[in-house]
Amino acid sequence: MSFKLPKLSYSYKDFEPYIDQKTMEIHYTKHHATYTNNLNKAIYGTDMMNLTIEEILKKSPLGSTLLRNNSGGFYNHNLFWEILIPNFEYIDPSSYFNDIIQKNFESFDFFKKKFSTIALNRFGSGWAWLCVKEKKLTICSTSNQDNPIMLGIGCEGIPILGLDVWEHAYYLQYQNRRLDYISSFWKIINWKKVEKNYNKIVNNLHG
Repeated sequence: MSFKLPKLSYSYKDFEPYIDQKTMEIHYTKHHATYTNNLNKAIYGTDMMNLTIEEILKKSPLGSTLLRNNSGGFYNHNLFWEILIPNFEYIDPSSYFNDIIQKNFESFDFFKKKFSTIALNRFGSGWAWLCVKEKKLTICSTSNQDNPIMLGIGCEGIPILGLDVWEHAYYLQYQNRRLDYISSFWKIINWKKVEKNYNKIVNNLHG
């Protein structure tokens, strides 16, 4: 098996003014493409060629920087593109999913503040995650291209939403203003997709 870049359902310019067209294009065609190509090279000729990306993530040893960075970079960006939606198509979370958020975090505003704070305080490069763990929603952060599916990183669960806080995701437009980038993120989240991710995981847990 070789992994391929996903097809985007929108154009690079559809996220302006929240994420500029040039950043989207470079992020997808350069950074994500590089992770994808390097992942295929790393697993070529090994038993991992027959595994899913989730299985590879679980088997990526802590000491294997090449495999972890590129398998994580491939998976993380796939999820990132999926949970974005142009602002002109934005819809608030459904009452059903909003209730779930409130049950786990007291209120949507508290959830938003906690997630934003974790994303802002991630030192250096990494990600902030909303995950399902034992049927509950949790928020955590990982460094570099690690993610909650990997073992032994102190951030466990199955991610349903992720925010890329590597500088390549925002620096052309926001420079060092990571908080402004995080604030913009809330205006372009595809909550229908996030809810779908949640339901799929919870239904599998029930099964």
